[in-house]
Amino acid sequence: MTTTDTLTCPAPGASAGVATTVTTAGPLLPVVGSDTLVPLVDGRSVAYANLDVAASAPALRSVADRVAEVLPLYASVHRGAGYLSQVSTALYEASRQAVGAFVGAREDDVTIVVRNTTDATNLLAGCVPAAASGAPGRVLVLDTEHHANLLPWRGEGAAGGGAVRATTLEAAPTVAGTLDVLRAELADASAAGDPYALVAVTGASNVTGESLPVADVVALAHDAGARVFLDGAQLVPHRRFSLAATGVDYVAFSGHKTYAPYGAGALVGRRDWLDTGTPYLAGGGAVRNVTTSDVVWHPAPARHEAGSPNVLGAVALAAACGALGEVDDAALREHERVLRDRLVAGLEAIPGVRVVRVWQDAVDPVGVVTFSVDDHDPGLVAAYLSAEHGIGVRDGRFCAHPLLRRLGHAAGAVRASVGVGTSGEEVERLIGALETFVTEGPGATYAVVDGLWVVEDDPRPLPEASGLSGLVATAAAGFIAESAGCGPALD
Repeated sequence: MTTTDTLTCPAPGASAGVATTVTTAGPLLPVVGSDTLVPLVDGRSVAYANLDVAASAPALRSVADRVAEVLPLYASVHRGAGYLSQVSTALYEASRQAVGAFVGAREDDVTIVVRNTTDATNLLAGCVPAAASGAPGRVLVLDTEHHANLLPWRGEGAAGGGAVRATTLEAAPTVAGTLDVLRAELADASAAGDPYALVAVTGASNVTGESLPVADVVALAHDAGARVFLDGAQLVPHRRFSLAATGVDYVAFSGHKTYAPYGAGALVGRRDWLDTGTPYLAGGGAVRNVTTSDVVWHPAPARHEAGSPNVLGAVALAAACGALGEVDDAALREHERVLRDRLVAGLEAIPGVRVVRVWQDAVDPVGVVTFSVDDHDPGLVAAYLSAEHGIGVRDGRFCAHPLLRRLGHAAGAVRASVGVGTSGEEVERLIGALETFVTEGPGATYAVVDGLWVVEDDPRPLPEASGLSGLVATAAAGFIAESAGCGPALD
């Protein structure tokens, strides 16, 4: 674990004698790729500054080492008689227990291994019980949510096939006001005899890092007889969280955001809904018995884990949970606070750069900062940072279209995010690069191709190990941006 030092120097764009704190923080934990060099358009190569951790975090070195360690032991699980099958089964189930323990699972909670948070939310959407009237159960969400915590409840592609009824509320400009909005809606629904079964809320915004106080959300939901689902994708990798301590009923998070990008995530929470809800996938492993006319399903977790599970992904996620669990909570918070505070201060010191906020009174945000640059397309800013400075950020609408539209950024913005592997040098590089962009403009020539900003006649070679040609890479990137709907605004 590294310590954090600071030094004082002129802020970007400030006159001589106007000073700000510049962080020289080092990473808390080593990550794979921290020394990877990327080419710039001027022919130089620099270490990649990964400030896109909120999208996908690099693997912890300890996670990669653990996967390499157990890979020779990999075999089929749960029904194999062979020695390695028994070892793999033990590894998988031990990983399940470790993941549940990391988020403070209660004794009777169940941990289901899924692909990611989106997968988990869709799974839970098929398990919300019907109302007493027989109508589909009601779910209450805010417009601040990632699409993964909006669309499943609306029945658009949900595992439950539209088996829930969702109401989406507009958040107030303050945390206190938003809590009042939630409380009033829950009370009105109960008074009308059609109460909500579930309140689904983000643990930390993937746009701003801000959050509602979990204890308050749980209290007002439980007072109204509703359960709470927490989208922990941005919270769990950055803050200690406990189901038992908070009273939250369900939490979901993704391995690829928790420094374990091996294709596994988790849904952890109360067993009753998961034991009786619609099985997420129909297939082997999820059933007790099958005849030509009937099926008897297992309870959770097997009920929702049909097919061969991602053993290595579960092992990787458990390893990441173990490594993060060994980091002192105060040190983790302080590391992100120093980096985030410096990032916000540096951005706000640059003329024309505006930091995006959801709630004026939010406290203790995680290391996610979204900003705009006056009179400049966010895609151009992101392309410039990559091509001329080796900095990776995110641009677009971050799979949060309703929120970005309401905040006045329907065309998108730029997001920088930090984590346990981020250093102060990377933050300083971003601030300096944006200062140069605003004052001098880009050095290369850029154009929009297939909806993406790219360098014209880009001279940068692709890594030899990628197996991609420039044409294939460009075409793939364009397809992803257009089809995902989370990148540049195309409508």
